[in-house]
Amino acid sequence: MLESSVTGQGGVTGIAADVRAGKTSAESVTLAALDQIAKHNGELNAFLEVPREGALAQARAIDAKRARGETLGSLAGVPVAIKDAICVRGVATTAASKILAGYEPPYDATVIERLRAADAIILGKTNMDEFAMGSSSENSAFGVTRNPWDRTRTPGGSSSGSAAAVAARMAPCSLGSDTGGSIRQPACLTGTVGLKPTYGRVSRFGLIAFASSLDQIGPFATDVRGAARVLSVLAGHDPRDATSLAVPTEDFEAACGRSVRGLRIGVPEEYFSEGLDPEVGESVRGAIRELEAEGCVVTPVTMPHTRFAVATYYVLATAEASSNLARFDGVRYGLRSRDGDAARDLRAMYGKTRDAGFGAEVKRRILLGTFVLSAGYYDAYYRKAQKVRTLIRRDFDRAFEGVDVICSPASPTPAFRLGEKVDDPLAMYLNDIYTLPASLAGVPAMSVPCAPTRAGLPVGLHVAARAMDEATMLAVASAWEARSPAASLVPPLVAPAKG
Repeated sequence: MLESSVTGQGGVTGIAADVRAGKTSAESVTLAALDQIAKHNGELNAFLEVPREGALAQARAIDAKRARGETLGSLAGVPVAIKDAICVRGVATTAASKILAGYEPPYDATVIERLRAADAIILGKTNMDEFAMGSSSENSAFGVTRNPWDRTRTPGGSSSGSAAAVAARMAPCSLGSDTGGSIRQPACLTGTVGLKPTYGRVSRFGLIAFASSLDQIGPFATDVRGAARVLSVLAGHDPRDATSLAVPTEDFEAACGRSVRGLRIGVPEEYFSEGLDPEVGESVRGAIRELEAEGCVVTPVTMPHTRFAVATYYVLATAEASSNLARFDGVRYGLRSRDGDAARDLRAMYGKTRDAGFGAEVKRRILLGTFVLSAGYYDAYYRKAQKVRTLIRRDFDRAFEGVDVICSPASPTPAFRLGEKVDDPLAMYLNDIYTLPASLAGVPAMSVPCAPTRAGLPVGLHVAARAMDEATMLAVASAWEARSPAASLVPPLVAPAKG
């Protein structure tokens, strides 16, 4: 029973219920998760840091709390894997970059504080594309993460380790961050549930910034209800984050299982055009038909500025990255070059530290961002991109005047092979073409598993809703999950042996 709950059949809600009822202990659940990590992480490289004794100490404290008769939180005994861009006090936090080697934050991110308050177990730190810049895990300074469904393929990115950890049942849930699709795309490619909240719904305090007007923290889980419960814990105003919205916290789990009869689903024609893998299109259209059979009303919508989303994103995000990453200079923390002139000259130390510490993709984006912000180019690129972002947001506003959610593919293709796109940055950037618009508009969106391809690779249904309407999004996602042929599938790596 214990192993089945950790390996996905009980999931977040099942584990918490069993720990609170005394049917199992938090320590036993944590040991089972640690065993899964020991068994599979060597070939997947999903975790960068697993403070085993710290996790077990947390679990024992929760069991002692229950023994004293105290009420446990909503995530009692649930092990949570944490993307390495999120600060955890006293645990190495590198954003998968050499430039932050050895950095241990002296504080917890707000989301970590809230997980602890809900009696979750902080299990360890997961691999990612360096500074969240990438779609395949191939930009990590600490090696690629492999997809549990096929170890020759990517699990997506940038939250690669968080997705792979849940897919391989090393944790029932995890946290990632999503700037342009970095939760939803890897969730799609690994057959997990991944949710990006409305911008401002979840505090960014303690998240190592990539693009501050886009970054959002959100959950991965083995099921929709589990993701909803984690979101309920994470959400809420935080005065330490100037972008945090002062809105009441909701019980998002209550939306799961709610009737969707009469809800209007918008299907944008622009998301089913050139570049979409036929099997992916077939799977997603099948999911939409099932929702129609559930009583939803399917309506075509048009999102005419979708074709500008990639260009807009890679102007705005790189501009913000150029500014945010200026703080990594070798002076205050992390790597400091002492090579040659760097030992004597401050300017040389800056240059050599950043050259040695940043990977090729991070350097590329810093250069792009610095260029679009430079004198003579600011109006031509950055200011124009801000105007196009407004047009993209208006596409969503107009669509939501007539529909409740928008459904589309989460990724144009199933998981591609590692190395397949590494030498073609544009091809890699296009992998996020369906997730970028919702990020630019600031609306909530998530990926839920669809029917897999004939080769057995996961496909994701992308569901987006109005700003602050995660409840309707979760109701639709839950309704689809109840009918989905993928709901009970697990990777062959962790599937129980037959016979």
